[in-house]
Amino acid sequence: MTKKEIKSDLLSHAVALLKGKIAIPAYSGSEAAAAGYLAAQLSAVGVASFRIGNNVCAYSKKNSKGKKTLLLNSHIDTVKAADGYMMNPFKPVQKDGKLFGLGSNDAGASLVALTESFIYFNTVELPFNLLLVLSCEEENSGTAGIRMVTQELKDIDCAIVGEPTLMQAAIGERGLLVLDGTAYGMQGHAARDEGVNAIYDALDDITYIRNVTFDKVSPLMGAVKKSITMINGGYQHNVVPDVCRFVVDVRPNECYTNREILEYLQAGVKSELKARSLDNRCSFTPAGHPLLQSIERLAIPTYISPTTSDWMRLDVPAIKMGPGDSARSHTADEFVYLHEIAEGIDGYIKFISNLQIY
Repeated sequence: MTKKEIKSDLLSHAVALLKGKIAIPAYSGSEAAAAGYLAAQLSAVGVASFRIGNNVCAYSKKNSKGKKTLLLNSHIDTVKAADGYMMNPFKPVQKDGKLFGLGSNDAGASLVALTESFIYFNTVELPFNLLLVLSCEEENSGTAGIRMVTQELKDIDCAIVGEPTLMQAAIGERGLLVLDGTAYGMQGHAARDEGVNAIYDALDDITYIRNVTFDKVSPLMGAVKKSITMINGGYQHNVVPDVCRFVVDVRPNECYTNREILEYLQAGVKSELKARSLDNRCSFTPAGHPLLQSIERLAIPTYISPTTSDWMRLDVPAIKMGPGDSARSHTADEFVYLHEIAEGIDGYIKFISNLQIY
């Protein structure tokens, strides 16, 4: 069988695998059935997998001690189906060169393309080991996903994280810090100028947050970005409000930790700022790393991703790359082009073949 025929078989299997996955609801935290399906499909092609919770893991047959390990990771789970679906989100439909269904693009195409690439190399002697992890709870940043895997498997040295990037390589991800701000005043009657207006205090703090700057500007990611995205205060026209709440969306760069940003902003405002999470940190591929060298050899376009992924939960060098388009993620009547899946399999195989980690 020629390499072309092998890759054609891989594509056929990938499309069938993705159709089966689409048909099984896999919202974050409810991936057990989909994980069981994927494990069974791996077993059917001779891949021995094991479960860590609802994460499906497999080492390739040619793994050996003393070699470094490359992680191939994408996620099983999906968001809830968006409003506006005209199709059944759990009924895969192949039409006009597209495959429709919830999770087809994010990140089903990456998941099956990485899986087929793993199958391709399963019995191949590489200069490094391969570990496939199809993880859960990516969309809801849950603790039972890739975090649980890395607590148990300590032999991971670097990673490819599969997400829809049009097979461009994200060599950095902006972090995400969401702050809930609360300004406290004192209730009073508006006609008598009583009380302390929490809205005014909130506006002062919002103005400060809007205008304050962070000195360290990243050559990769630029400056720290801040946006006030929600505000709520008051309940009656003639009552001075004693509470006003607002939300700050912060997109950090790698020069600051999320805690440093929180503490810096808190020092300049009266309002109480609380972080929803401090874990959504920035990620970037270290200069000179073999992952970057492989990207350069293959002339793969690179960019800094504005969105986060399981990369931020890994403590090893990584890149984010996969078939599909991020612009289609979380949209109604989600789809992926079949040629994108083919390009994903081909791109992953070329990348792994060219990677040099010892």
